[in-house]
Amino acid sequence: MVGLRRDQHSGTAGSMTIFGHLAELRMRLVRMMLAVVTGSIVILVFYDQFLRFLTQPYRNICSTRPDFNCDGTLFTLGPIEGLSARMRIAGYGGLIIALPVIMWQLWKFIVPALNKQEKKYSIPFIVSSVILFLIGAWLAYWTLDKALEFLIAWSGSGVEQTYQISKYISLVAMMVLAFGAGFLVPVLVVFLQLVGVLTPQTLIKQWRYSIMGTFLIAAVITPSGDPISMLALAIPMTMLILFAVLIGFIAQRRKKKRSPDGE
Repeated sequence: MVGLRRDQHSGTAGSMTIFGHLAELRMRLVRMMLAVVTGSIVILVFYDQFLRFLTQPYRNICSTRPDFNCDGTLFTLGPIEGLSARMRIAGYGGLIIALPVIMWQLWKFIVPALNKQEKKYSIPFIVSSVILFLIGAWLAYWTLDKALEFLIAWSGSGVEQTYQISKYISLVAMMVLAFGAGFLVPVLVVFLQLVGVLTPQTLIKQWRYSIMGTFLIAAVITPSGDPISMLALAIPMTMLILFAVLIGFIAQRRKKKRSPDGE
């Protein structure tokens, strides 16, 4: 059967043919898509509640800042835009709901290429990735009203704020995905240290470049472009990367203790 896992074919991933790899990749992708579709259906069923949740930061600003000339409502420019916004929310929400399944399928695809020591980190990596992504998504939502307040204030006095639903939803979705992806960078740093691509000593030696790179990544991936969102992403990312380096030192010390010569 072409969809069999690689470890059922052989003890090593390298003995599997290219068609076997493609067949398994197809199987994993199908499972990911089914998970996203299932999550999207859940969002569609509770669409009105999710829409109110997503627009709450905007409505809070309008209610607390009457000088911003907004009432918290969104508008469409055509009869199809409402439907496309609904499907977009369902797609983004389904992707977030399906994240644990996606992470698990990705890991199951690459894990046969890893050694026994690396395979044991599968569950901690998946759990930490999901938790960090959700924390990043929550932080994006928490800073959304502050980002909107900054952007509205800089648009100038007397400018009426009327937001198109598709553009507002796109901004919220991109903020959530950007913050979630940014919070996954420390997980990648830990992984690269465990497999020997990076060492904690190198990261500590180049700490200035690491911090500068973190702030640069935050500035690039922040869709709103405002300094509040950038700092809200860059500062936690920097702290998490420092924590990832600490994990690298701990893992390195344990590896030396396990080695016969202690080197």
